[in-house]
Amino acid sequence: MKKILLATVAVLGFASVASAADLRPLPARPVVAPVYNWTSCYVGGYVGGAWNAEAVRASDVNGYDFPYSGFYDVWNYDLKSSFLGGGTLGCNWQPVGSPWVIGAEGEIGYLRLTSSALDFPFDPLQSINSSVKIGDWYGMATARLGYAWDRALVYIKGGVAFVDVEATVTDPIANPFFVASTSESLATWTVGGGIEWAFDWNWSVKAEYMFIGLDNVSACGFNTNAALVPVGSYCWNHELDGIHTAKIGLNYRFGGGAPLVARY
Repeated sequence: MKKILLATVAVLGFASVASAADLRPLPARPVVAPVYNWTSCYVGGYVGGAWNAEAVRASDVNGYDFPYSGFYDVWNYDLKSSFLGGGTLGCNWQPVGSPWVIGAEGEIGYLRLTSSALDFPFDPLQSINSSVKIGDWYGMATARLGYAWDRALVYIKGGVAFVDVEATVTDPIANPFFVASTSESLATWTVGGGIEWAFDWNWSVKAEYMFIGLDNVSACGFNTNAALVPVGSYCWNHELDGIHTAKIGLNYRFGGGAPLVARY
């Protein structure tokens, strides 16, 4: 009988210890912080400024004024800076667990760089005028490569740019009916980069710099006034180095920022 009582007491003792252990609080679970992911497509808008990289140099190719001035027409002048504005459409892909972000982006906007110069101080008989206009529109198609720290993204991008360029040369005093001109839509290159910050799951702001390279363009015209120079075609080469652009923008992401991985 004693043995039965001792066994019963032992069982009850173990049961009470187990119950007490069950009542102890469980260890706290670590807080899960969602990590921002840049995989998404987006639309956006931007404003900024554009300016010419170097002075335009326009030079007489085949000596329009040579018969009566003794030297060729050469101009060096700066294009005026311009407002920049437009919209973007693009997509990003960030592999799960990787800080690298790959993307493609299209951009179309407005800029207008213009200026002109007379050679009057050097050739008072002619006052030949050279003028250049870049704009009123431009476009870009670029690839992006970025590195992300959660909601912050630093990136570089480059690709092709499309720019409308006009160049004109006139001789309003000696030959007012002569006009040499060209209007071309140039396909050229562009490169740059920026930084972007997602202040919300769907919204982000960016600051970006891009350089647009430009090719030279020739303004040509046909002279019919044989009294001044021989009848024929005359051209002026305009050397255009490129365009600097700087902008700030706002993007909206469709389903952007979904936390695909977790950080403890």
